[in-house]
Amino acid sequence: MATKATLASPDLAVVLAPRGKHGLALRNPVMTASGTFGNAVEFAGAVDVGRLGAIVSKGVTLRPRTGNPTPRTVETPAGMLNSIGLQNIGVDALIRDVAPVWATWAVPAIVNIAADRVDDFAELAARLDGVAGVAALEVNISCPNVDNGLEFGADPAGAAAVTRAVRRRTGLPLIVKLTPNTGDIAGVARAAEEAGADALCVANTLLGMAIDVRRRRPVLARGRGGLSGPAIRPVILRMVWDVAGATSVPIVASGGIATGNDALQYVLAGATAVQVGTASFREPAAPLRVLDELTAALPTLGASSLREMTGAARGMIDGSGDGGV
Repeated sequence: MATKATLASPDLAVVLAPRGKHGLALRNPVMTASGTFGNAVEFAGAVDVGRLGAIVSKGVTLRPRTGNPTPRTVETPAGMLNSIGLQNIGVDALIRDVAPVWATWAVPAIVNIAADRVDDFAELAARLDGVAGVAALEVNISCPNVDNGLEFGADPAGAAAVTRAVRRRTGLPLIVKLTPNTGDIAGVARAAEEAGADALCVANTLLGMAIDVRRRRPVLARGRGGLSGPAIRPVILRMVWDVAGATSVPIVASGGIATGNDALQYVLAGATAVQVGTASFREPAAPLRVLDELTAALPTLGASSLREMTGAARGMIDGSGDGGV
């Protein structure tokens, strides 16, 4: 006999920010990842963006940036390295030209903000506060491809300083995007939560590099770049697990998600929502496929809602041993 869970579509609704002036509730947990889907307007004619839970903008700064010198990307086994350097149109152009388009959409648009000074983060938040079409901010304290990009996210004090400054200047929901390039991601996560983060994104890219053997020099013009794609998923999954155990705010998982099963692993570890990033370079509609696969999988697992699965794997392991061989 079919169970109740198999007779109807599962409830995929999630809440990322129950507090704040606006709050942030999504119809489903699948989002795009910053820097992998432009500002979404570029894909609107080819992908049914409105089916997503949310879209996340390309990182935006106070002033336009040209980005890093080329080459800026290179494929790696099960992933890619990038060193884009936050190339973007600047916040004024985003408010003038892009936000009005988002305001006509039903899908929430989350703006990823980046800066190399605390005051600039705060100024970005203030300028975006109250802008029609902007549903929330993703505070990028974790970009590995610009000078000082990791400074704020590498330690709890830096993360708290940025989060606190942004929180003072806006009533928008705040998602703080953490770096995996730290020895204390749980401590950084707790500091951001205590400073006012409504949710945490775990995580940005891992630092890596590739060398051209024939030319005897690094492939990327800046030498190092951010590693993304399926290769980093086991590492970020462990970090989501650790952050979920150390904080109480919702977690947005981002790292190598290419299938519905990948997304479910993160949800079981404690994530409320997920971001699809590198997979979109090969397949622009990958976020929608992940959503469809996730939707189809839940009834087969006896779940009538995504909430039933959030953190369900926690407490199900033997805590003995040190994780080594």
